[in-house]
Amino acid sequence: MQQHLPSGTIPPRPSRPSRSGTFMGRSRTLTGLVAAAAATAGLLLTGLAPGAQAADNPYERGPAPTNASIEASRGSYSTSQTSVSSLAVTGFGGGTIYYPTSTADGTFGAVVISPGFTAYESSIAWLGPRLASQGFVVFTIDTNTTLDQPDSRGRQLLAALDYLTQRSSVRTRVDATRLGVMGHSMGGGGSLEAAKSRTSLKAAIPLTGWNTDKTWPELRTPTLVVGADGDTVAPVRTHSEPFYESLPGSLDKAYLELRGASHFTPNTSDTTIAKYSISWLKRFIDNDTRYEQFLCPLPRPSLTIAEYRGTCPHTA
Repeated sequence: MQQHLPSGTIPPRPSRPSRSGTFMGRSRTLTGLVAAAAATAGLLLTGLAPGAQAADNPYERGPAPTNASIEASRGSYSTSQTSVSSLAVTGFGGGTIYYPTSTADGTFGAVVISPGFTAYESSIAWLGPRLASQGFVVFTIDTNTTLDQPDSRGRQLLAALDYLTQRSSVRTRVDATRLGVMGHSMGGGGSLEAAKSRTSLKAAIPLTGWNTDKTWPELRTPTLVVGADGDTVAPVRTHSEPFYESLPGSLDKAYLELRGASHFTPNTSDTTIAKYSISWLKRFIDNDTRYEQFLCPLPRPSLTIAEYRGTCPHTA
């Protein structure tokens, strides 16, 4: 309807939004958009939380472990192997590399294993595919001579690690920052020597180890000492027990004494050795705390365990 005004009255100007009102409107709109974006981002982050949590440890490999999975003769990974001729290397006697066939999970931690006095790689070969199928690159080696002493075997373990990470055909599958050593008898003594020399190693496992040096306060590598109650070659009283007791109190360490076992038990497939070796390597090479359950609380004596000592909970 048309509005009639008295004569002489100046009609009011048509109203229009003020500049400040326009700014306020735009500001409110922008604020709303930011809030909506933040809410959307929050939803996206919430959706990603499980993946982000899983990425807290990028070194986890394989499914969540169970007692059955670590006692099984094979883990979840299919494996391949390649022979390394003694003519192609320096510092050790060649050997066999076992590794997960798939590269979908990226690189893996690695462990080198030495045989004992007068023994060949074949004496510890069973550990190769068993450990590799759990998500490790494993190098079982021959030594320069079967008579090499522990200090020499320690140097050879390190030479084999260097070859594995720098020159081997599978070097791109190995994370050179996550390495460990194992060995039987004098090879076990050699694993202590290697850990003493290279403190960056993540794990050491001497199996019924032998060494004239009984004290190892210098070690900074988490160490699982495995002895056998029936060992007459390297009796636990004069070898494995003092090895363990001399390790620093602040170190992540454990002592497993096998029941009904001999010095040569590590030379054949053994579920107890495999179970606790896998758990130790996973826990300290991969920092995979999913395996802590098998190490802490300390395992109790059983049909296959005469004694188990250790530091719990682990801190590394």
